[in-house]
Amino acid sequence: MNQSFNITQLTDHLFRHEAGKIVAVLTKIFGIENLHLSEDVVQDTFISAMRVWPLKGIPSNPSAWLFRVAKNKAIDVLRKNKFSTQIDFSDPGKTLLQSEYTLLTAMDTLWQEGAIEDDLLKMMFACSDPAITEENQVTLILKTLCGFSIAEIARAFLSSEDTITKRLYRTREFFRTKNTPPVLPPPAELRRRTEAVLKTIYLLFNEGYNSTHASEFIRKDLIDQAMYLCRILCDNKITQLPDVYAAMALMCFHAARTDSRVDNEGSIVLLAQQDRSKWDHDLIALGNEYLNKAAYGEEISTYHIEAAIAFEHCMAQGFEQTNWAHILTYYNMLVAINPSSVVFLNRLTVIYKVYGKDRTLEEIERSGKKEWEKSYLYHTLLGDMYAGSENSKARASYETALYLTRSEAEKKLLARKIASL
Repeated sequence: MNQSFNITQLTDHLFRHEAGKIVAVLTKIFGIENLHLSEDVVQDTFISAMRVWPLKGIPSNPSAWLFRVAKNKAIDVLRKNKFSTQIDFSDPGKTLLQSEYTLLTAMDTLWQEGAIEDDLLKMMFACSDPAITEENQVTLILKTLCGFSIAEIARAFLSSEDTITKRLYRTREFFRTKNTPPVLPPPAELRRRTEAVLKTIYLLFNEGYNSTHASEFIRKDLIDQAMYLCRILCDNKITQLPDVYAAMALMCFHAARTDSRVDNEGSIVLLAQQDRSKWDHDLIALGNEYLNKAAYGEEISTYHIEAAIAFEHCMAQGFEQTNWAHILTYYNMLVAINPSSVVFLNRLTVIYKVYGKDRTLEEIERSGKKEWEKSYLYHTLLGDMYAGSENSKARASYETALYLTRSEAEKKLLARKIASL
């Protein structure tokens, strides 16, 4: 039983980290218009692992085993479709795949390690095509590059499997119609397209770090996958840009605090009450290394500033020692380049820490931003400011926040705040 559990855990881990590589190579073989074929082969490969490994034991090189099985299954698909029109063998990169004399040699070339990394990077850019909506980008990356099943994606976003299936169908239709192979963008478009990839990856990370859909407040599987994909960008010379390093630093600083953010019952532990001995200081140090690498060039991205804010929290010996004045300076910079409602709301929280309730209420009045009223974060902040002095207002604010949030963990936290009044 324990052996079976270990195998399940290992295959799940490998599935997350190798699925994207295998899909990337298969897409090169079958064409992106046949993305469903690539996904089917990947699924069959891991089903084979789940059947064979419990009987014969875990191979000495599990990743190599998976790649070999996937390659053999791909060969079977090519042979079955040798005379069909589904796969375009007229493509110069696929002509050698149609003949039995050259098929095996050509396949060995496609599965070389260096080529696989390049193919995966190209797939990351394809999945983050600006013509695809953000929710479809994240759904596609979870399915194709991270090996999530439709059921797992549906659970992660509190959606139906039918909805996720339709999203994937629309995205596959987009690729089928576009019918162009995944490629790295030209130098003139590299920065803009890399920003799109980073944005998708960070959306994935945020859904893991502070889940708005799932019953769990933290989804470590999503965090791990986002950091894995960002690490690929950091390690490739083509995409080693300052904002890529800064985004990786930001994720390291946030992920380092994961174990202290919920208690044993899954309830949220606020920053002021977190046990900082549970923070991963090795990950904080790694984040600092990435932040240092990000300190070149003339542009400062939102990732740079957010990483600097997260760094301030990580470096504080305790909540009382947090340098809120420094953090407010960073938020003033962030508002200047990204004046979104979320940034404004986070800045208000820091203003409250530095200057108190009256100054914060003045700032709210002066801004006149009505869209805040749709955010549970805004009403939570109002409740925190009124708690203890005007409890009726605090209760009303917390109850509004409770109505607006979809997170079960946030609802529990707000219920505790209301009870404390």
